[in-house]
Amino acid sequence: MPKQKKTQTLPKKLYRTVNWAEYEIALVERGSITFWLSEDFRKVWLYSGEKQRGSQFAYSDKAIEIMLTLQEIFHLTNRGVEGFVRSLFQIMKIELPVPDHSTLSKRSKTLKVKLPKKSSGSLNLVIDITGLKIYGEGEWKVRKHGYSKHRTWSKLHLSGNPDTGEILAACLTGNNISDDAVVKELLSQIEQALTTCAADGAYDKRKVYDALNEHTPEVEILIPPRKNARIWQHGNLKEERLKRDENLRYIRQHSRRQWKDDSGYHIRSLSETFMSHLKTIFGDKLSARLSETQTTQAVIRCAALNRMTHLGMPESYSIT
Repeated sequence: MPKQKKTQTLPKKLYRTVNWAEYEIALVERGSITFWLSEDFRKVWLYSGEKQRGSQFAYSDKAIEIMLTLQEIFHLTNRGVEGFVRSLFQIMKIELPVPDHSTLSKRSKTLKVKLPKKSSGSLNLVIDITGLKIYGEGEWKVRKHGYSKHRTWSKLHLSGNPDTGEILAACLTGNNISDDAVVKELLSQIEQALTTCAADGAYDKRKVYDALNEHTPEVEILIPPRKNARIWQHGNLKEERLKRDENLRYIRQHSRRQWKDDSGYHIRSLSETFMSHLKTIFGDKLSARLSETQTTQAVIRCAALNRMTHLGMPESYSIT
C-alpha cells in the first residue's frame, strides 16, 4: 500500500489586542437593556401607519422588531419575552401595552428587517454560507446512532465586509438550494460598488460572475476555479479575456496556493468570523417553525450582530 503524502501544517498565529479597554466596554454594553431600546421607542411603539383592511395593527413594526431582538439576545420564548418586557415597563414606569405571544408570532411572518450598516464607499466583500438546524436529534444521539431523515437544516447565506466585520446581506433558504443560486439576491441588498469579492470554489459558476459583473463591472473576483475546471473562453478569440479564465491560467502556471497568496484570496477566511460570532452568541438552531418566521429570526440575529459590531471590535496584530 503506497504511503500517503503528509500535508504540511502551518503553526497557528498568535495575536495581541491593542484596544482591550475599549473592546471590554463594548462587550459589557451588549448586555445593556437600554442599548437595545432606542431612545425614541416610546414615540414609535404604537402603530401609526395607513389603515388596513380588517383589524388594524396595534403595534408598529419597530415595536415587534425590538421584542424579537430582545428575544434573540436573551434567548427567550415568545411568552418569555412578553413577560420580560411587561416587567421591564413596570420597573421603568412606562405606560405602554406589550404585544402578546400570539401577536409576535403572527407579525413575525411578514416583518421586514433592515440590517443596520455603516459601510460606505466601495468595499471588499466575502460570501459564504452556514447551516442552522431546524429540528432533529441532538448531537449525542447522532454520534451514537447516526443521522436520520428527520434531521433538517436551513442554509443562511451571508455577505459581509471583512474590513469592518459587518454583515451587508443575508438570505435564508432550504438545504436543497445551491450556494450560487442566491448570489444575485444578496447583491441586490448591497448599494455600494465592490472593490473585490471573495468566495470559495462552490461559487465558480457563470451566473455568479455575471451577477458580480452586473453589480460592479470592474470588481476583482477572487473565486478559485474548481480542480476539474476548464477554460470558458479560448484565448485566441478577439473578445476580452474572462477574469475567471485568467485566474485558472495563473493557477496552472504557478500553483493554487501561489494564486491564493498573490491574489489576496485568504481574505475569504474572515467570513468564518461572521459564522462563528452568530453561532456563539445565538446558537446553531432556529426555534421558529414556519419558513417565513425562520427568515425573520435569522435576519434579526444578523441585525443584532451588526449593532454589536458597531459598539466596537478588537484591534490586534500578529506576534508570531
